[in-house]
Amino acid sequence: MQKETGLLQKKRVWIYAFLFTLTLINYVDRVSLSVASKALKDEFDISPVAMGYLFSSFVWLYFIALIPMGYLVGRFGPKKVNGYGIGVWSVATACTALSTGFISLLSCRLIMGMGEATTYPAGARVIREWMPLRERGMATAVFHSGSLVGPAVGAIGFGWLITAFGWRIAFVVAAALGFVWLAAWLKWYAHPSKAPWLGSEERKEIGQDATAAQRGKPAAAALGLSGLARSRSMWAIALSHGCAVYATYFFLTWLPSYLQAEKGLTVMSSGIYTAIPYLGAAILAIIIGRISDKVMRPEAAATGQRRLVVASVLLASSVIFLVPMLESTWAILFVITVSLATCASAVSLNLSLVNDLVRAEDDVGTAAGFITAVGNLFGLLAPIVTGYVVAGSGRFAMAFVVVGVLLVVGAMLSMFCTRRPIGDSASMAAVGG
Repeated sequence: MQKETGLLQKKRVWIYAFLFTLTLINYVDRVSLSVASKALKDEFDISPVAMGYLFSSFVWLYFIALIPMGYLVGRFGPKKVNGYGIGVWSVATACTALSTGFISLLSCRLIMGMGEATTYPAGARVIREWMPLRERGMATAVFHSGSLVGPAVGAIGFGWLITAFGWRIAFVVAAALGFVWLAAWLKWYAHPSKAPWLGSEERKEIGQDATAAQRGKPAAAALGLSGLARSRSMWAIALSHGCAVYATYFFLTWLPSYLQAEKGLTVMSSGIYTAIPYLGAAILAIIIGRISDKVMRPEAAATGQRRLVVASVLLASSVIFLVPMLESTWAILFVITVSLATCASAVSLNLSLVNDLVRAEDDVGTAAGFITAVGNLFGLLAPIVTGYVVAGSGRFAMAFVVVGVLLVVGAMLSMFCTRRPIGDSASMAAVGG
């Protein structure tokens, strides 16, 4: 038997590169305002309350646009929709450099959020089109890991640009990265059936797992948003996703404050210590995604068995319960790294689970938009709830408990409520659809 060619020798490795750099640029642009906040406060005399609104404004249109963008991905395909998305958010990032005060900054962030709403629905559809079913766990982990590397790269790179050239030039450089990515995307991306640079053997390999898993079954008709919303599995995945995203937003927004307030770290030290778990989590999340693919046969994945891996990593992430009991900063960082990595794995594996269970390819973008929207609703609540908990108790201990409880709840939802395929007539009949 001929030995299987390694992934790095496959042409689709370039699709992995597209997916990783897409989310990396996405999160570099998201963190840019935080890094530039001091310079913006000094130049425009922006109050802390107004700056808080600027920080949150990105999510406003992002949250609203996620499901519509998922529909557009299903209607027009990921190449066109994702191209418009990164084009719009890169223009908004560039225009930030021309801002003259709060209103113009707010407008740019709102438009940027709307543009970035294409990322996850389009990325999920790209994975569905390009990756053999046995690779989807790792592919989604690579895709999502850009969101872990992006904040670290953005904090360091953007900080250096602001120090060396000023905040306006920094936003121009950030926008330029998006335009370079867009040019490469428009030139080289295509559906695998139409990509001229893809060999026939690899093209056949890309589709063979899904074909084997679906052999003997008729092609599924698209359900649309209303049909997806009638599936118990869809809601269970979305709520489990929300529990994981709550934890990731908790880390993103409150980890530096926790390290400063309870561990006595300086602002600079807390930034470095915050970057360590993110970089470690990115590596571990890809490894976990690869392992999930190795232990998962295509036929098993198509029947929702990946839910067992999702439940396992969510339970592992609940190790965050231990943080209030630890004294050593390095021990705390180790636990946070494990929790963040397994939590990030749950986010990416839930996107893989959607790809496994959703029968109609045209529904994948809408389904990804749906669970991402629910996840971001939980994410919006995370910093607010944490603020009240910390204010009420005077410490972070109970905030870590809240996160741990949600992660356990998410694990139970994944284990027991995501068994049914989404789109089979029998499963839809079971929920009255």
